[in-house]
Amino acid sequence: MEETKDKKKRMLSGIQPSGELHLGNYLGAIKNWADRVNEYECYYFMADLHTITVRQDPAELRKRSVQQLAQYIACGLDPEKNVLFLQSHVPAHAQLSWVLSCYTMFGELSRMTQFKDKSAQHKDNINAGLFTYPVLMAADILLYQPDYVPVGEDQKQHVEITRDIAQRFNSIYGDVFTIPEPLIAKAGARIYGLSTPGDKMSKSVPEGCVFLMDSPDEIARKFKRAVTDSDTENCVHFDKVNKPGVANLMNIYSTITGKSYEEIEAEFAGQGYGKFKPAVAEVVVEHLRPIREEAERLMKDKAYLDQVYRDGAERAAYVANKTLRKVYKKVGFYQL
Repeated sequence: MEETKDKKKRMLSGIQPSGELHLGNYLGAIKNWADRVNEYECYYFMADLHTITVRQDPAELRKRSVQQLAQYIACGLDPEKNVLFLQSHVPAHAQLSWVLSCYTMFGELSRMTQFKDKSAQHKDNINAGLFTYPVLMAADILLYQPDYVPVGEDQKQHVEITRDIAQRFNSIYGDVFTIPEPLIAKAGARIYGLSTPGDKMSKSVPEGCVFLMDSPDEIARKFKRAVTDSDTENCVHFDKVNKPGVANLMNIYSTITGKSYEEIEAEFAGQGYGKFKPAVAEVVVEHLRPIREEAERLMKDKAYLDQVYRDGAERAAYVANKTLRKVYKKVGFYQL
């Protein structure tokens, strides 16, 4: 393991299995993860511990955790080349989280914007986990000593507090944690909802959210209803401020096809949104088709997915427990 780390920088990221994976997850994160396997030593997990800050149906959570693994693999994350695992299968996440909570300031957590947002959304369940989950996120990251954490712009604050906690701990106990850098993709990093182009694509607004397992007809329907603007000329032009809906569709089309915004504008010059929206839908349908079909095939092979989880947990725990032992020794816990 150490020999591998000498050769490659390490990267880690995770997504909650709190709902179906969607186009924003894929284009903003997973597609980029698959492209980095030869450059980095990669750890990707299903963040199931984080999901329970909001009440979950237990059977549904178990089902989605397995589905998400199948979709990860279908998106190109080879479990032989990437470490794929379920967060709750590695107890060190929760163990390190407690230690780090004692090195995290109340004021730091109070300033986290996502706590304010989630509290507003779930006023009947503002629990302590919702307040302290940035500490668990810091533990998720620091356990694996990654050099980089691929995140969207909206998650950058979590990497920043992770760095603050790690630097504080290191200043007391020496060089314990690698200080991770956020890695933000230049293109496709933030995909907006088709019906709400001012907000990030989210499963909470299903009519504007394209899920990886949607049928071609469902995808076409959602793009047909996608919000554009009131421009009477129906001009396909990238203007994030005045034409956010069109800009979002162009970003999706560009990320999948590799075409620049200038090339897209030239391709659809004089054709209007009536031609552009179905064209975006078509490239999305064809891009997601093999992913959906492979995920459906994998879901029928539960024994294989269970084996991937077991292998992933073992490989992840090897690295995580090494970090945890070092932390326990530093803070003064008596070692068995």
